Parts: sequence; structure tokens; C-alpha cells
Amino acid sequence: MSRWKCGIEGCDAKFEDVESTIIHQTVEHERHECKVCGTIVPEGYFAIRHAFDEHTRAEYVRAYEADSTAVRTREDVKGEIEAQADLGNVVEQLRERGAL
Repeated sequence: MSRWKCGIEGCDAKFEDVESTIIHQTVEHERHECKVCGTIVPEGYFAIRHAFDEHTRAEYVRAYEADSTAVRTREDVKGEIEAQADLGNVVEQLRERGAL
């Protein structure tokens, strides 16, 4: 059974490991424009990371009309990914593919 699901709306892709999920999100989906600052980032994990590392929670809530549940959900996803993923390897693979 696959442990990781893409999580991007309309995509049912599932993966055995988190690294494959992040690579899929980055390579197979359209880029995301941050509603706070306009920066273009890969959809999925990298968009969540950008939002919470570069902006305050209040900025995120205002720009995305989010509530506290949406913030907590994304913070939980970010935390779980960062606890389990070899992000250095993900970045290296994405650079090799020319995706970053």
C-alpha cells in the first residue's frame, strides 16, 4: 500500500516514499504563484514551505482566505515531510532534471 498521496487537487497519484511525491509535485504539476509576494514556486510541498518560511501565518491567512484548520493542516504536512524526507537528495535529483 502506498503511504504518500500527491495531495494536489485533482491528482490521485500515490507513492511509496515522500521523496518521489515531492519530485512528482515539482515535475508533473504547474507552478504556483504565491498570493502574498508573487514568487513562482513548485506546487505542493515547496509552495507550503515557501508560504510558512517566508511569510507570517497572518499574511498566509489573509492572502489565501485560510482558517486556522487550513494553517495547521499545512504545518502538519510540512513537519511530517521534513521529518521523513531526504530533502538534499530531492533537491539534487530535481537539479539534475533541470526542474529547479
